[in-house]
Formats: sequence, structure tokens, C-alpha cells
Amino acid sequence: YVCLPLQIRYFTHHSVKYFWNDSVQSFDVVRGLDESTFCSSIHNEHSTGLMKEMHDYRKAFYGVNEIAVKVPSIFKLLIKEVLNPFYIFQLFSVILWITDEYHYYALAIVIMSVISIVSSLYTIRKQYVMLHDMVAAHSIVRVSVCRGNQEIEEILSTDLVPGDIMLIPSSGTIMPCDAVLLSGTCIVNESMLTGESVPVTKINLPNPSEYPKAMGDEIYSPEAHKRHTLFCGTNVIQTRFYTGELVKALVVRTGFSTAKGQLVRSILYPKPTDFKLYRDAYLFLLSLVVVAGIGFLYTVVNSIFNKVPAHTIIIESLDIITITVPPALPAAMTAGIVYAQRRLKKIGIFCISPQRINICGQLNLVCFDKTGTLTEDGLDLWGIQRVENARFLLPEERACSESLLKSEFVACMATCHSLTKIEGVLSGDPLDLKMFEAIGWILEEATEEETALHNRIMPTVVRPSKQLLPESKQATNQEMTGYEIGIVRQFPFSSVLQRMCVIARVLGEKRMDAYMKGAPEVIASLCKQETVPVDFECVLEEYTKQGFRVIALAHRKLESKLTWHKVQTINRDAIESNMDFMGLIIMQNKLKQETPAVLEDLHKANIRTVMVTGDNMLTAISVARDCGMILPQDKVIIAEALPPKDGQAARINWHYADTLAKCTSSSPAINSEDIPVKLVHESLEDLQMTKYHFAMNGKSFAVILEHFQDLVPKLVLHGTVFARMAPDQKTQLVEALQNVE
Repeated sequence: YVCLPLQIRYFTHHSVKYFWNDSVQSFDVVRGLDESTFCSSIHNEHSTGLMKEMHDYRKAFYGVNEIAVKVPSIFKLLIKEVLNPFYIFQLFSVILWITDEYHYYALAIVIMSVISIVSSLYTIRKQYVMLHDMVAAHSIVRVSVCRGNQEIEEILSTDLVPGDIMLIPSSGTIMPCDAVLLSGTCIVNESMLTGESVPVTKINLPNPSEYPKAMGDEIYSPEAHKRHTLFCGTNVIQTRFYTGELVKALVVRTGFSTAKGQLVRSILYPKPTDFKLYRDAYLFLLSLVVVAGIGFLYTVVNSIFNKVPAHTIIIESLDIITITVPPALPAAMTAGIVYAQRRLKKIGIFCISPQRINICGQLNLVCFDKTGTLTEDGLDLWGIQRVENARFLLPEERACSESLLKSEFVACMATCHSLTKIEGVLSGDPLDLKMFEAIGWILEEATEEETALHNRIMPTVVRPSKQLLPESKQATNQEMTGYEIGIVRQFPFSSVLQRMCVIARVLGEKRMDAYMKGAPEVIASLCKQETVPVDFECVLEEYTKQGFRVIALAHRKLESKLTWHKVQTINRDAIESNMDFMGLIIMQNKLKQETPAVLEDLHKANIRTVMVTGDNMLTAISVARDCGMILPQDKVIIAEALPPKDGQAARINWHYADTLAKCTSSSPAINSEDIPVKLVHESLEDLQMTKYHFAMNGKSFAVILEHFQDLVPKLVLHGTVFARMAPDQKTQLVEALQNVE
């Protein structure tokens, strides 16, 4: 290691540590291993753990690994509350009234103010204590770490620093830091961070230096590599490992730098509010002060002319100011806020910045996700529509018929998912669960004993249940094994890519198969065009118009030269191309019973509702109509933005969503009968927007943000459906809406 500095100059602001960086001669944010560290470097330079000396230095540099929510003293909270300009003005008013022998009203204001201050202090402090206890729960645990000399040491989680190698116990644990998985596999419940109750599978970070041709090196990022990252506060339910190896994870972030720490920081130090409500309130008070000033001057001048004593002039003139700006206002506002805070507490919502409660009354727009929010969490399989010889067959209700048992379509449904067994029960994404249950197959995962007999993790095996097998085939186990399929490698679902893929092998077969499922338009673009039916877009449109959730399936037979080891390191792009299009799975996602009533209440309160979803646009528009977000008589205009191409500038095509393409199975191409909407920049405002709604997908939204900045406020203000939106685009949309006055 390089020579370490003996002294560290630093300061902490809002729980973020800044240190003096000699190389740039300024203070810089203390960062972990989550920035500027290559994936190959993580394996080659950081996989052995830290020696004791380096650990002690890093502990001095990074500090204790804890997310400490300090509970302010009552004195600090009192000063913060009492130094409010309103209360200072109130104190001035009370002194003035007592001087003027106006005792009863002054006493009433004092009593009201004291009660409101005490009540506010009690509520805020209590919620600080509850937040402290909530954050502190499970935050200090004993963990095992590897030292550079191959020793394993047990330490408190507060002593962890970036660079430590942490051992994940097979029984699971609550993660005390952010760490990247170096070996083994973990099943993690991330509901604390994401709100999703479905456990996710985390796999070890591949080492690019071992297979330089198969995969390129890249800088590690917890967000980009979240499939390999264990986040602080999440619950590791169980682990799987190679024989003789431990499940190891490299600590990359500690304390307030972790995902949990950043979440707590956003609660403790919220962004400054620059809402129009506050600006208007201050303008109103300023106007009252001006009125009071005029009254003050008039009273002084009039009293001097009438030769009123100076003592009386001062008191009566100042009385004008205390009457114009009501001194009971802060007490009345505090009483209302405390009452609202208690109502929120009853339903489990805590607030340590009570002033923000008033902002809720200024809400004029609410954004909703679709699946699991407006609609039920679960999906029902409506049917399947297979493709043979580039033509759609008739829709089928069941996928578990005897004739389809060994078909590639059913094999894709059986393997292309991220399901796992937790305590013997299948767990995973609701869509994957419904799809797997629909075929009636069985999923078997290798036990720890079986894994220990091999030099790699045993693949998950799926096979049809005995009831599905033809009677003639139930005779011997040998014939049954022909139906088993092993899942060799999984490329997890990505909301950015809108698809997932697996590599599997039928037992006894030499060549492996690749199966892919995802958004129909994405899957079709990755398939050989001669395998995609010509009426694909028309059939898809028919289903999505009715509000169905549609998933497309594809398959590809892999080359025989691809061995198990090569498959483990092959690039995803090399697999997800030249696929054969196999057909569609049609899922029914019912509206929640309470959705229409809730949206109706919001509309009555003049609060606009918007849908932001990752699903198909036409499905989203259908659901928006069903739930009352878009009224039956309203028109929906789809904004299709196209990026610059072949020397042509970026442009936007407008057409009505209600115009269904009339195509037959014999039509050579899909020519949608779009009705062009002549919208120029100026005429957007001229539309009767109560009868029109804009809809667009994520790609169009990105193009509009980049090339049509002047249109963004108008489009987001009147946009009701935003479909196929990636997580970062959802953030951009919310920020764009907040910027609209």
C-alpha cells in the first residue's frame, strides 16, 4: 500500500463527510468503492480483505459504520420553534398589550401559544425518537470478515469499512452495509428499500479479467450492478454456495453513504421547498405590513395634529400593526398542524417536518403506477397465442395440454423466470408465478448436500408433474427424465431492456437452448423477421386495447460448441439475437375494487391523476379509461417523437389512440389509419384540454426532453398516460411536473 497520511482534515455536513484533498486543494466528498472502481479491480485487488493496519486507517478515515439519528434536545427544538418570526412578533404584541392594560386577550394568546408550542415539541420529539428506534433496529450485528492473511475475524458491524470482505451466513442476515457479492448466490428481501415484497436473487459479480474476450471491463456502480449488490437494511433470507467456498461480499459503502443511509438523510434533511404556496403567503404578509405601515403613519400624523401625548401615540400606532398582522395566526396554524400530524400517525405515517403538512393541501396532481397500484398485484392467465411458420394460431385457453408438453413454447414458460423456493414454497414475481402455475410443472432446486458433491452450483431443474405425462410414459423413470430441463444461466429481467433471458438444456440433449420473454415490441425486434407474423402489430393492438397485459416469447437453439463454462461468461447481447418468435402470453390484470372511487374523490378535489407505467401504452390507456382517469368521451392523442435520423431533424407525429388499424391476417404490413392532429407549438394551448389527453412512451419522452424542451411543460401538464417508462425517466417526469408553475 502507498504511504498513508497521518492527519485527516475533514468536516461533516448533513451527515456527509468532506475531507481535504491535497491533489485538488479543496474539500471533497468521502466516497467508498462505488465510484471509479473497475469490476476486474474488485476481484483482483480487493478480494482478499484488509490487513489490520489498513483497516484501522480506513476506520479513522470513513468513521463508524452506523446510521445514527440524533434526537435533538428539547431546548434545541424549543429555540427552533420559538425563533419563528411569527412567535417573535407575537411576543412583541403581548408586551405591547400588557403595556396598554389589554391583559385578557394577551393572556389568551400566551396560553394558546404555550399549548401549541408544547404540543408541537412533544409530537416532533416523539417522532424523532420513533425514527431513531426504527433506524437503529438490527443496525448493530456481529459479522465475520476475512483479513489479508487468510484469517477470519469476528467484529461488530460498526467496525466495517469499505474494502472489508464480509462473510454472509447461510442462515441469512440483515445487511449492515452496501456490499458487492463476490462468490455464491443470495436470496434477498428488499422490501425495506423498494416496497416490493417479492424476494430477489443476487448473483456474484463476474470477473471480466478471467474471460476478457467474452465480457468487457466496466466501472462498478451499485445502481448499474444492483443484481450483484446487497444493500444496507435488506434481509438476506438464504444463501447458496460452491463446494468448499464461503459466500463473500466486498463492503463498498458504509454509514450514511449506503442506500439506507441516503434514504434516512432524505427524511432528516429534505430538499428546501420553493412552493408557490409559501411565496404567495409571504407576499400576502408583506401586503399586510404595507397596509399596517400606512395605518401606522396615518395614526401618528393624525395624533400629532390632535396633540395626543407621545406615550399614547406610540401604543396606539403600534396597535395598528398588531391588529393588521393577526398574532393568533401561528398558534392557530400550529394547532391545525398538530391535529393533522396525529391523524397521520394513526395510519403509520411519521413526520418530523410538520410545516410540510400544509403543502399537502396544495397538491394538484398525483402520479400512479399501474400494476399493483391501480390494478391487482396478481395476474390471471387469459390464454396463449402461439406462432407456427410465422403465422398466429388460434388463441388457446390452456398451456398444459398433452400436445404442448414437449413444445418449446411450454419450455420457455417453464424456464424463463426468476422463481425460487423459500422454505419449500415457490416465490418470485407474480407474473412469473402465474405463468409457471399455468403449465403445472415442478421446480426443483439442488440441496446443499447435492451442491457439495460438484464443483459448481447445481442448476435449477424443471419438469412436468406426473399427472401431465401421458399414461404410456409413466412407466419408467428413465423415460420421465427426458422431460427434465436444467436452467444453466439466467439473465435477469431488466426494466431498461424490458426483457429477461435464460439458457437451459433438456436432459440428454447436447445443445443448449436460449429462451427469452418480455415486452412484445422489444422481443419482436430481436427475432428473425421471417419468424414474426406480418399481423403481429395488429394482433398485439387488439389485445392491448382491451387492457390485457401481453408478454412475448422467443427461442433459439445454441451452437454445440457453447460449453457450460463458456455460457457462464458469455455476453447477454450474443445470446439475445436471431431468435425465433414463438407467440404471446395474454394476462388479465384486474382493477382494484377501490381504484375508481379513489380517483373520483381526487377528481372532485380538483386533483389531476396521471399514470406512469412500464407496461404497453394501449394497455395503459385501456386501464386509464376503465378506472375513470380518462372519461369515455375524452380523446387521447399519442405523441410519437422520433430522434434525428439520416440528416432529418427530430420530429413528433401526432395521432388519435382510438383509431384502430383495420388489418387482416393476409395484409402484408400494418398501416395504421392514424388521424393526424395538426398541432404546432402555439396551437397546443388552443385545444380544449378538458377533452384531450396526451399519451407517450419512454422513448418519445426522452426525445422530447432532448429536442423539444419548449414543449415539455405543455405536454407533461396535459399528459395522462406515460407508458414503457424506465425508472430514471419516471424521476425526470416528476421533476418536469414540479418545475411547471
